[in-house]
Amino acid sequence: MRTRGLLSLAWASTLDLFDQTTAFGRLALVHVLMMAGDTFVTISLAGSLFFSVSPTEAKSKVLAYLLLTIAPFAVVSPLLGPLIDRSSSGRRSLVAISALARAVLCFVMSQHLEGWVLFPLAFCVLVSSKLYVVTRGTLVPEMARTDQFAEHARGVDAQGWPAGRAGVEPGFAGFNAQLTLLGTMIGLVAGFVGVGVLKGVGAPAVLVVAGVIFLVATVASLRLRRSTARRPPRNPALAPVERDLQVLQPNGDVEVTWGLTATAIIRFSVGFTTFLLAFGLRRTHAGLGWFATALILSGVGALAGLGLVTRVRNRVPESTLLTVSLLAIAVGAGLATQDATTFVQVLLAAWLGCAAAIAQPSFDAITQRHVPEGAQGQTFARFAVRQQLLWVIGATIPVAIAMSFTTGDAVVAVLAGITGVVYGVGRRMVAN
Repeated sequence: MRTRGLLSLAWASTLDLFDQTTAFGRLALVHVLMMAGDTFVTISLAGSLFFSVSPTEAKSKVLAYLLLTIAPFAVVSPLLGPLIDRSSSGRRSLVAISALARAVLCFVMSQHLEGWVLFPLAFCVLVSSKLYVVTRGTLVPEMARTDQFAEHARGVDAQGWPAGRAGVEPGFAGFNAQLTLLGTMIGLVAGFVGVGVLKGVGAPAVLVVAGVIFLVATVASLRLRRSTARRPPRNPALAPVERDLQVLQPNGDVEVTWGLTATAIIRFSVGFTTFLLAFGLRRTHAGLGWFATALILSGVGALAGLGLVTRVRNRVPESTLLTVSLLAIAVGAGLATQDATTFVQVLLAAWLGCAAAIAQPSFDAITQRHVPEGAQGQTFARFAVRQQLLWVIGATIPVAIAMSFTTGDAVVAVLAGITGVVYGVGRRMVAN
């Protein structure tokens, strides 16, 4: 039996990206452009909010920005989620609106990087970004190439890879992995270019480049295939709480709600360790190169995780992959406490990048398989709220409370270990 390794996945993803005759290929192009633009925005904000100011000023600005990242979901979840569900035929337009809004905002932000007016502008950018993230989650099942699904039904897919496990609809994990891989690769490339522009020209120029990229993404978004998904009718006999439970736990399935808890804790761990490292480096006056190295290795770890999850997705259930990811984080963080140096912390960033890359496509596949298409917009918005909230809480703790690498790593090890055991054992007990 042949399996997809990282190089095979990268090759297949690149072929899909350049094959603009397919619906999935067009979605891949939009995703690459969106991720590149977001990377440039992140670099510009990092240069103006963190590395160009004193540690004390950086702490207040970073705290304000982290709290700001929660606010967009207050808009996305109750307002934009239902809009996505009702606009199944207009999701292409929502993606285009998201890209165009960010293009305009980037150009405006490039003129206001010094004052506090930057924060409401950044808030609008984040709302637009989350609109795309949520809409993309509902588009993947629709944009997945019909010829690949047909080949899966006959036992192999379009590239000759084996079909999924018996009784499990194939495709979603693979398509999510392809998008994540393309986003990671373009993020690494855009990161190098963005840092060069930041050092050579300045943060405003980085935002101008991001604006241009989002303009191109707007045009690419208009080429997406129109959605054909229909919103399923609601049962008026059900109370609102019961309807919510029906969305969060369709057909009584525990996989979605338990998987959400697992991935949320992983997001907490990633946010926590990222800012633990960032402020640890500032306190020790370590060079910017250390943090850049950590980000690069985190991307490399994500590529390795994607290669692994794609290799084993036909033989290992997604729930098992989530359990393994949590326990791997616990083991990695536990080992890091034994030698909590800057070098080890950078390696831990790569390890967490790998674990997160294994977990997220697995959870996306679970969600897309169990949640009805017409409810996916609102459901993905709710899930994004919980995941982002945990990421922000995790990131805020080491910003607000100074702690050593040893203490921080111990916190992650204990939390991930307990969650891994509870998730691995608990979901099976509830299912039975």
